[in-house]
Amino acid sequence: MKRLLALVAVAGLAAGCRESVEAHLIYYPSHEVTEDPSSVGLAFRDVEFPAADGVRLHGWLIAGRTPITLLYSHGNGGNIAGRVGIARMLVDGLGVGVFMYDYRGYGRSEGTPSEAGLVSDALGARAALLREGVAPDDIVYFGRSLGAAVTVDLALAHPPRGVVLESPFASVRTMANRVLPGVGFLFRTRWDSVAKIRDLRAPLLVLHGDADETIPVAQGLAVFAAAPEPKKFFTIRGGRHYDMDAAWAEYWAAWRTFLAGLPAPTSTAAR
Repeated sequence: MKRLLALVAVAGLAAGCRESVEAHLIYYPSHEVTEDPSSVGLAFRDVEFPAADGVRLHGWLIAGRTPITLLYSHGNGGNIAGRVGIARMLVDGLGVGVFMYDYRGYGRSEGTPSEAGLVSDALGARAALLREGVAPDDIVYFGRSLGAAVTVDLALAHPPRGVVLESPFASVRTMANRVLPGVGFLFRTRWDSVAKIRDLRAPLLVLHGDADETIPVAQGLAVFAAAPEPKKFFTIRGGRHYDMDAAWAEYWAAWRTFLAGLPAPTSTAAR
């Protein structure tokens, strides 16, 4: 069935309806927001803000016990409502604040998703976080799956104090070739993290499950190999693509070690 769907997609790309076919293959947004951080006992603030190109977006800002706030870019399906459990684990396990936002076309955010659009969204999210009073040196970028690719672009535009990528893929073309070898060249959408991350100028932590059924750990290792130092790779033993568990002691220890080892904040970081 997967191969049949891939053949249908290839036919659509070849027939010229490339943009709509690509969007449906890559982005799976939901507009229904069924819960918020209060559902898991977290106080939060609604934040409405513009993307860099003006599209209206929505996010939730959750305060932590420490100065660090994670700018969290999520995966390609659903919306932030499905990630409130992740926010709870991050706050409990690390003491950090979390700013989770929806890309255009997801949740309460306006617009239609695209590669350039999501980069604009991430830029807008960072700017919104600064307006909320979070210092630039207190922001650490965290992206999972598609959000890892978004985070790489954001980090190149505005190098942060640290970057955490979980389950990153090498590129859209690489992912397409997994489904049907040789079709990757048809995609105009790139999300080419392997090529871009060579220019990263921030400490990096890559986390990837060795049982990831969606994005093989080899792709996470490829992204890691292409990145400059300082960097650290942590293998989530038995971890699958959608997993995150409060009981993963070594996983949370890897997070805490990374955050504790970040360069001391400076008072001159530019906004």
